[in-house]
Amino acid sequence: MRNFVDPKVVSRLRGLALDARTPMIGSVSGRHRSPTRGSSLEFSEYRKYVPGDDTRRLDWRAWGRSDRFYIKEYEADTNLRLCLVVDVSGSMNYGPDGSTAEGTTKLDYARRLGGTLAYLASGQGDAVGLYSAGKTFNREIRPKRSGAHLKFVLDELGQMKAEGETGLPEALHQAAERIAQRALVVVISDLFMDPETLKGAFQHLRFRKHDVAVFHLVEQNEIDFQFDRPIRFVDLEGAGPLLVDPTTIAKQYRQAVQTWLEQLRIVFRDSAVDYHRVNIAENYSDVLAKFLLSRKR
Repeated sequence: MRNFVDPKVVSRLRGLALDARTPMIGSVSGRHRSPTRGSSLEFSEYRKYVPGDDTRRLDWRAWGRSDRFYIKEYEADTNLRLCLVVDVSGSMNYGPDGSTAEGTTKLDYARRLGGTLAYLASGQGDAVGLYSAGKTFNREIRPKRSGAHLKFVLDELGQMKAEGETGLPEALHQAAERIAQRALVVVISDLFMDPETLKGAFQHLRFRKHDVAVFHLVEQNEIDFQFDRPIRFVDLEGAGPLLVDPTTIAKQYRQAVQTWLEQLRIVFRDSAVDYHRVNIAENYSDVLAKFLLSRKR
């Protein structure tokens, strides 16, 4: 356990399985639907017998009714690959009311979400991987199934630092190509970028048949812009500071933010992405409980 993985939260959420919305291709038997056919209790369909099929799967009642040989097909179940993509740009080093204190920032919140999901997925026999999204695709831990590998993922998650410009679109494109088979890709970011640059990246992931979920982390002041006196804003991703009177730009700022949020909503809707906007003041265990419940089959 790391300090961002709370045993009490894990215990609370253990009864809620992490399910994929689409069929997965895994390496072992598991709890998730597979696009291939196999042996399970859930009947799928009949198909005609062809030489070489296992005769033990013949439906003799169907033969008795039609004098034709039919094979029963069942849904196969497999494990999934959980791939966490965490934004490590400088803006993730922002917390409530502008705080950058350790344990309060968006990156700290991302650690709690990602670490808990990784622990839950590993506990149900799924593979876990981790990708960081800075200016370059600078860290990749490919998904594997083992307790030692989970420790490796959590160690790396704990060592991440938020700095520099974002490279999320490039990281998502590279992840889409490097993740060999279908996976559940969970992106945790504040998404401070042009929505159009994200559209192609998410459609690339969906084209590769990955199930994609996004936790969009926001701090309430970023939405409401409740400042009432001149203030100095600092760009955490490298640009110079800006001294402004908030009362002169508040209306335009709020309109711009609502336009940006609507553009993001359209991008995720059109790309069939499971989108969750999260205020970092929320209890992360409640956020995860809603997420897991929304994906139950």
